[in-house]
Amino acid sequence: MQRIYLFFAALLISLSTPALGQSESDSWVMVDTNAQTLTVMKGDQVKQTFRNISLGRNGYDLQRTEGDGRTPLGAFRVAWINPNSRFHLFFGLDYPNHEHAEQAFRQKLIDFDTYFSIRRALYRGDVPPQDTRLGGQIGIHGLGKGDPRIHEKANWTEGCIALTNEQVDQLAHWISLGTRVVIY
Repeated sequence: MQRIYLFFAALLISLSTPALGQSESDSWVMVDTNAQTLTVMKGDQVKQTFRNISLGRNGYDLQRTEGDGRTPLGAFRVAWINPNSRFHLFFGLDYPNHEHAEQAFRQKLIDFDTYFSIRRALYRGDVPPQDTRLGGQIGIHGLGKGDPRIHEKANWTEGCIALTNEQVDQLAHWISLGTRVVIY
């Protein structure tokens, strides 16, 4: 029940705040951590579904910390794109987002200065600090020169969502800076 609530809450928040330069009809991405699928949506229509994705080696959670190997749940936006990544292509997310910063501050995982710098960056539309106790460098990426057999059998990332190189190239047709990504 909590997962369903999280999905709809994250979706409503992300749909109510379009990024600059994006219209409500632009595509967005839905990651189902249980089914291990990544689905491209345009409005409420499914445009493409990628199966056999890999998540963090230690699963997923509402709150993650640096090095825990978990994929964070919530609503994010694509904040940067690295076409020269060691993972072939990397779509960086604006993690930690407002909700993660708020929860971490309440739990005393981060101090006020860190909380404020995350919130300020997000408010300005900048990439939030990637070197806090909450970790960073979370995104959607390919395998690069990684072993496709490991990808097929296990969740292997440090917290990202991984696709094959071919899949991430197909996904690139749907993604741009500001694209919404809901992970539930």
